[in-house]
Amino acid sequence: MANQKILDKKQEIIDEIAEKTKNATATVLFEYQGLTVDETNELRRALKENDAEFKIYKNTLVKRAFDTLKIDLNDDLKGPKAMVFGQDPVAPVKVLYNFAKKHPALVVKAGLIDGEKTDEAKLSELSKLPSREGLLTMLASGLIYPLKSLSICLDLYAKDLKEKEEN
Repeated sequence: MANQKILDKKQEIIDEIAEKTKNATATVLFEYQGLTVDETNELRRALKENDAEFKIYKNTLVKRAFDTLKIDLNDDLKGPKAMVFGQDPVAPVKVLYNFAKKHPALVVKAGLIDGEKTDEAKLSELSKLPSREGLLTMLASGLIYPLKSLSICLDLYAKDLKEKEEN
């Protein structure tokens, strides 16, 4: 039988995985075998810049954590997998797909976006979306354009009225 200290340590890791998964907006599983240490460190840095965390856990511990959360991703936990936890639902996915373009050893498998199970196809679609800041910029420019047009019209109207008064 396993030592109680070992069991306690495993339970701590299970609780950590469950907590990170609950608190993350995006949790992504991917294959990392074939990446060098330097490439893995490069990926960690890129993810950290986007407020995401790269972790490698034993699949059995991840399965137990997912079971406690009633998440069914067990089919995607075959073979060595790594996990990314992020607060932005799109940023970590974009980082992984951009990294995978240069490093084909990285293969995105599945994940959870806002608590919803997401397959590779949907994650691929998400990776093509602009970032949150990009979307907000697009929204702001869309809202500003009508106001800009209105201000130009009002300015021209005021100049026309002033010209008529002078004549």
